[in-house]
Amino acid sequence: MKAIELEKAYEPKSFEDRIYNEWDSKGYFKPASDEASPVHEQYKCQCADCNKKTNTYSVVIPPPNVTGVLHMGHGLNNTLQDIVVRYHRMKGDNTLWLTGTDHAGIATQNVVERQLKKEGKTRFDLGREKLVERTWEVTHQHHDIIVKQQKKLGNSTDWDRERFTYDEGLSAAVRDVFVTLYERGLMYKGKRLVNWCPRCGTALADDEVDHEDTPGAMYHLYYEYADGSGKIEVATTRPETFFGDTAVAVNPNDDRYKALVGKMLKLPLTGKEIPIIADEYVDMEFGTGMVKITPAHDPNDWEVGLRHNLEVINLLTPDGRMNENVPEKYRGLKPEQARALVIEDLTAAGLFKGEEKIVHAVGKCYRCKTVVEPYLSDQWFVKMKPMAEKALESWRKGELVFYPKKWENTYSHWMENIRDWCVSRQIWWGHRIPVWYCECGETICSRTDPVCCPKCGSKNIEQDPDVLDTWFSSWLWPFSTLGWPQETEDLAKFYPTQALLTAYDIIPFWVCRMIMAGLEFTGKAPFHDIYIHGLVRDKQGRKMSKSLGNGMDPLEIIDMYGADALKFTLGFMCAQGQDVLIDKESFKLGSRFCNKVWNASRYLLGNLEGRNLIPVTDADLTELDKWIYSRLNNAVKIAREALDTYRYNDAASALMEFFWNEFCDWYVEATKINFKNGDDKEKDRQATVLMDILEESIRLLHPYIPFVTEEIYGKLPLAELVATRNASNKIITTSTYNGMLINAPYPEVVAERDNAEINARFDTLKDLIGQVRALRVECGIDPAEKINIAILVEKGSAAEVAREKVEMIQLLAGVAKVEFVDAKPASSIGTVGKGFEAFILVDESINKEQLIARFQKTIEKEQGYARMSENKLNGNFAKHAPANLVEEEKARLAESQRKIATLQSYLKELQ
Repeated sequence: MKAIELEKAYEPKSFEDRIYNEWDSKGYFKPASDEASPVHEQYKCQCADCNKKTNTYSVVIPPPNVTGVLHMGHGLNNTLQDIVVRYHRMKGDNTLWLTGTDHAGIATQNVVERQLKKEGKTRFDLGREKLVERTWEVTHQHHDIIVKQQKKLGNSTDWDRERFTYDEGLSAAVRDVFVTLYERGLMYKGKRLVNWCPRCGTALADDEVDHEDTPGAMYHLYYEYADGSGKIEVATTRPETFFGDTAVAVNPNDDRYKALVGKMLKLPLTGKEIPIIADEYVDMEFGTGMVKITPAHDPNDWEVGLRHNLEVINLLTPDGRMNENVPEKYRGLKPEQARALVIEDLTAAGLFKGEEKIVHAVGKCYRCKTVVEPYLSDQWFVKMKPMAEKALESWRKGELVFYPKKWENTYSHWMENIRDWCVSRQIWWGHRIPVWYCECGETICSRTDPVCCPKCGSKNIEQDPDVLDTWFSSWLWPFSTLGWPQETEDLAKFYPTQALLTAYDIIPFWVCRMIMAGLEFTGKAPFHDIYIHGLVRDKQGRKMSKSLGNGMDPLEIIDMYGADALKFTLGFMCAQGQDVLIDKESFKLGSRFCNKVWNASRYLLGNLEGRNLIPVTDADLTELDKWIYSRLNNAVKIAREALDTYRYNDAASALMEFFWNEFCDWYVEATKINFKNGDDKEKDRQATVLMDILEESIRLLHPYIPFVTEEIYGKLPLAELVATRNASNKIITTSTYNGMLINAPYPEVVAERDNAEINARFDTLKDLIGQVRALRVECGIDPAEKINIAILVEKGSAAEVAREKVEMIQLLAGVAKVEFVDAKPASSIGTVGKGFEAFILVDESINKEQLIARFQKTIEKEQGYARMSENKLNGNFAKHAPANLVEEEKARLAESQRKIATLQSYLKELQ
């Protein structure tokens, strides 16, 4: 046959877009149960002859904000999903990866409002209807961008099933759920304390508040007793809120203050009287043990207020200024302005003790970075406790499995301490709350828009102006995207989904809520496997952000190295339970591996010139062949077990070790002996085995590096390989698939390939050759220089293999002559392994004087390094440097000392 040409250089830009478009256009991203899928006929085949049972594997993508730009966190999450989805698709599962985007209420409206601000307008200038129209326009523009980004990543999602949290179907599901909760008594409206962004003018979910360490102060104030008998001291970070104090609390077990409970205090600057109360919320050890209680401006104070039936006084306007409930001179001021004036007035009254500088966590709006205020507001809430109890029971019964297991603690803690969920937002972009109010006082909650009041018949009804929290549509995502509440074919086939893959920072806000919604509205947990991955951080462990300037654009990395390099690197570095620490240089790892796969394939395909692929049986395999099949089997076993349990880095490490080290650096190199010495039949046999292993290796690697493997797979002589297959073979299992690689069968573990005896022999051989290579490097011998060695073999050990593989040792270790000895030769430098000793002979093949001079020079250099390390460790460095740096210095000293001792022993042998 002719040689098969691959381009000389690995250039992912030349084929990645082409391959992706081919996958998509031919329907390869569709589940096998779809008639449009290229493997639909295979899926339908459930005959006794093939005895094939098809499982279902469905995953829904965590929907990115439609106005967002994919960051490296998206890159990691999408990559991990794509790997496992491709794996299950190749396993033959009926696989669906369902994609979509989130309408992202506040975030998307903010994009439009920023545009309006540049035009000198506000949303109120446009009005609700016009603003929503304009937001739809922005949404469509951004949607096209984010889809393009996902495709560049290589996401093998079914684009024909793409959903949007604000599309018609999901909007119907949202309304149905709201009304159902209302009917079940789980949805109510009430005046409660919420997170409030004065800039956005809306309540926020807990996850929409970023807590940032901010310089501040603890201010110490005096409150006088109403009877004039003295005063007490309290401390607060926000003295301007004391106008809303309705009590001062002490711990009931605090002996210092038991006698004061019930005594009245005079609120500074107002003359208003408030009581001293007892509540276990107060920490006796913190500050003075006396805490001012402002129920309308602190979540903990709110709870204390409820327990003691305290008055609730709101001090702020919706835009975050001091309102009519403060003295006139402070009204209209921003809190920080009022704070300065309050301190000035308290100081003048002799009621300000002083302040101490602190750094404390301050909540800020995740979009506009405005300080978030605890704010008393009329909002819609969902009662969460009843649903949380069902979700906890589902987990206890084993219906939910977390990977890694430690995240179960986060899940159970949040569920057991859950609070009611504020779901209303005071914006215009989003799902309008399906509630109408009539003049007669009737509240109408309806799945369809009412025409008139069902109680009095009036048509003068008004819909609630608020919209629902974006998460309210997202918590329905696993089943609403499949057509619920309609009983669709997709819902029957793909729900519950099998897995959820997401980051740990949204366990409470999304993962937990989806489980509750699934159980409440479908009676089933929405997924079984919950894989929680870490966050992408920079090499210093910092979260990536624009402000730090350490963010990375996945598309920039793809432009530099290709999508496969990005995907393999992220998979390789993603260990369960750990964050991923990377910089741009990190992706060279994936790029180098893709280059290795490309170049190895190019070499093997390019050397098919004049060769014929022939039937090869197990009996035709050499010991070397059986060893590489055994190592391939080991890689398959590790990869399958790791991917089944979401241990991405374990699978990636095994794949790289097999392909790069065992296959390329050992097996392919060793087969050169057969091509050099064998006759045509042997060369054809060897070429057939190489192609068989390459073909299976490419299938094995595909989930991690899909583009380059697909490109190579299309060049393989598949027809010829299939023709060589012998049904009696147990070790050779060449694929019979002739479509695209994306749907080719994933390699399976073949028990007959395992051979412990051969593995032991070749492990020893590899160790011997590796030690000789290392020894010649340590001696500074030119890699191109042939050397003479001697080997002492322990009788009956696995190292006896060396006597049989002399030619392989010569080829792979750069050796001219191998001598087997019973004792250490004179003038030799040795190394020891299991069952053998190997010696480089210092004879005519090596310049002895030059070697001695090199050793002496290296010893002097290492002695200098050792002195420097000893001085540092005996001086101030060891006393004041961080512990990790001290340990690094100790390790450097130990390594220098090892090298000195080794080289001195070599010198002794030569002198």
